[in-house]
Amino acid sequence: MTSVSLAVGVGLVCALLSALATNLSFLFKHKGAVAAPDVDMRHPLRSAIDLFRSRWWSIGWGVAAVAFALHVAALTLAPISIGQAVLAGGLVFLAVLADRFFGMHLGRRQWIGIGVVAVSLSLLTLTGGGGGGAHSGYSLAGMIIFEAIAVGVGVLLVVSHLIERIPVAPGVLLGIAAGLGYGISDVAIKALSGDLDSGPAGLLSPWSAIIVTAAIFSFFASARSLQIGDGVTVIAVTSVAANLSTIIAGLAVFGDPLGNDVLVVSVRIAAFALILVGAALIPAPVRAGEALNQSAAEPVSTATPQEAQQ
Repeated sequence: MTSVSLAVGVGLVCALLSALATNLSFLFKHKGAVAAPDVDMRHPLRSAIDLFRSRWWSIGWGVAAVAFALHVAALTLAPISIGQAVLAGGLVFLAVLADRFFGMHLGRRQWIGIGVVAVSLSLLTLTGGGGGGAHSGYSLAGMIIFEAIAVGVGVLLVVSHLIERIPVAPGVLLGIAAGLGYGISDVAIKALSGDLDSGPAGLLSPWSAIIVTAAIFSFFASARSLQIGDGVTVIAVTSVAANLSTIIAGLAVFGDPLGNDVLVVSVRIAAFALILVGAALIPAPVRAGEALNQSAAEPVSTATPQEAQQ
């Protein structure tokens, strides 16, 4: 009994460290992406090489690898409901790290938005009841519909981000698209893990192609969103999109119940609504962002007051 409690405790520590490392890796990648040449999808290989030539981008990916290993350990040692709640609430780490160590000032609105999202994601996970085993079955029709809708929305977001008249802060639409890509990949990985029960031949599943394609898409979409958008905002909306799409897939594809009683169902529906409210609060107001960009773009005048009057 003591050894089980110890394992759970170690698992929760791993979950905390994973949440910390995940957000730290995003902040490092943001710093590296800004320093790298602009991502150009017409030259994906060159863009990828340029990104990894940036020291901070490479450091960020190294930290992300450590975060993934800790994530696996947490899910192995601790109950999935508790471990995932800790991981989902890790957005609070993003706010603290960005504000205290990366010089990104967060306004009250962003602090509130991140706090609401973190608590809501944790509520969704804690009320999920564990959500089945690691190799749970899935609905093929539900899988196809979910992936098709997610891909369609992701493509629409990428196209929309090119339209300057849409009043959305820079990088937000691409960040959401990147998060959807991560969600698509995660859902396909879970489906593939179930198919592998029949042997290595399961790797020939079409889900393998979806995993690779979604991962590549998210790599470039995330990098570009970090280059053009506010770091905290982009990282937060990417995390929200990835977590929320995975939770929805659990309900629609893998048959996770919305709840076992009226109270749980009500709490989960309220949490979904609060996630959307919190996510809407995280980006800075568009007009304020435009004013900041305009002032930064204006040349600094070196003329004396007498010269300016002439």
